[in-house]
Amino acid sequence: MTAKIRPAKGAPYARILGVGGYRPTRVVPNEEILKHIDSSDEWIRSRSGITTRHWAGPEETVAEMTLAAAGKAIADAGITPEQIGAVVISTVSHFKQTPSIATEVAHRLGTGRAAAFDISAACAGFGYGLTIAKGLVVEGSAEYVLVVGVERLSDLTDLTDRTTAFLFGDGAGAAVVGPSEEPAIGPTVWGSEGDKADVISQTVPWDDYREGGVEKFPALRQEGQTVFRWAVFEMAKVAQQALEAAGITSDDLDVFIPHQANMRIIDSMVKTLGLPEHVTVARDVETTGNTSAASIPLAMERLLATGQAKSGDTALVIGFGAGLVYAATVVTLP
Repeated sequence: MTAKIRPAKGAPYARILGVGGYRPTRVVPNEEILKHIDSSDEWIRSRSGITTRHWAGPEETVAEMTLAAAGKAIADAGITPEQIGAVVISTVSHFKQTPSIATEVAHRLGTGRAAAFDISAACAGFGYGLTIAKGLVVEGSAEYVLVVGVERLSDLTDLTDRTTAFLFGDGAGAAVVGPSEEPAIGPTVWGSEGDKADVISQTVPWDDYREGGVEKFPALRQEGQTVFRWAVFEMAKVAQQALEAAGITSDDLDVFIPHQANMRIIDSMVKTLGLPEHVTVARDVETTGNTSAASIPLAMERLLATGQAKSGDTALVIGFGAGLVYAATVVTLP
């Protein structure tokens, strides 16, 4: 006789209950970047929209930034660390392969014995983590899930590379996902285009550097024009698919929170999508730079903190980056 497996008993739906962010104390203006490359403040602003970025100091490790952001998100959600059933952290800049940084964070937060693991999905990492968290809550594997995007990209920045030296920043953004009585995180449209993996990549593998094959520490590199075209045209299609999957149109949106890669990309996506004027658009990249997996939750937190967005607003979020990977979904803001 075949045994019957008991069905999962989770929440009917899931939602973001709280957000938190951490930006390092050191603010780096374009003038500091210009000490290392032949360029100008005007050129950097016109190419990226970036005026400043935050770079972490020695004590602002991936773990410490994560703990700061996570603490705020947990408090914002109105729960205690002991209620967290799983910790999902997206990062490409935690250099220890194992154990995961998530296990350290789960322990230091005081979650007890929460499930904990890292994911590597670059700038789409928060979207990937959000999708995993929704599944865990609805399945019943965890009542509350902590999702964090955290990066110290200053460690992977080649200050002499004129095409990337001004782009990257550091920081952590966190969200608590928990049960909901109504849909508040829409279906995720996600995927990858591995045939374009070389468009954004690390300059050399860690083992080449370790074995002395190269003297220069690994850094991030990208083909800027290729990334721009892909993000503006292909990711606009993905964003539209996420709206359709959620059963809404751009007229129903209150907020648009794209990955904070580049102001030109953001403005071009807004135009391609034909977003109405009433939609608030996150442009956190101007003072935070590109923080990869951390950029969406950091931008979300700032919009809520400044009153540019409010609880209950309907927001379209989309992340895209190295891989090439992407993830888009519609959410109700906490």
